[in-house]
Amino acid sequence: MTRVLLTGFAPFDGERVNPSWQAVQAVAADPPPGYEIATAELPCVFGAASDALRKAVADADPEVVLCVGQAGGRPDVTVERVAINIDDARIHDNSGAQPIDVPIVEDGPAAYFATLPVKACVAAVREAGLPASVSQTAGTFVCNHVFYGLMHLVATERPAVRGGFVHVPYAPGQVTDQGKPSLPVTSVAEALRVIMITAAGRSEDIKAVGGATH
Repeated sequence: MTRVLLTGFAPFDGERVNPSWQAVQAVAADPPPGYEIATAELPCVFGAASDALRKAVADADPEVVLCVGQAGGRPDVTVERVAINIDDARIHDNSGAQPIDVPIVEDGPAAYFATLPVKACVAAVREAGLPASVSQTAGTFVCNHVFYGLMHLVATERPAVRGGFVHVPYAPGQVTDQGKPSLPVTSVAEALRVIMITAAGRSEDIKAVGGATH
């Protein structure tokens, strides 16, 4: 059995749901054969989120960790390439905190790359008929905070673990009156299954176009 930890987030910024957690729950409810899936819902709170992730990793002892968050406004499932060592919040987190220009880890590296085959994961999701792309930024809110925390944990304490982060669009029910892109949670869950299987099954990435000019 391949041990996988999937994490999503609690709702934030006035939303009643977070499709990242809904999709993670859907994957865990119907896991692919050969996978033992642990899940954790992380609070959308700086500090507490990375603490909860650390505990979830310790409890699950996973081989692969896939953290998932909502990126409202994006039209597709985006596999993140890099986490940067900065908290710079445009909005308050769920505790009311709004750190600005604060390092996540004092004296930590400026950035970490995901240790998942990012482009292979994107290609596999597209092959499954779902929209996906490489993302060059996980933002500077709690998602990036968790992504950086995960990769720092991997780099400093758990080198056998491979980890990364995926951003997902709004669920349709969140944007019925907003004219913004969305993707059904069932489709997001299927994309996460594909990414999980691809990440667990290969360590080398593919050579494919996935860059950006801005």
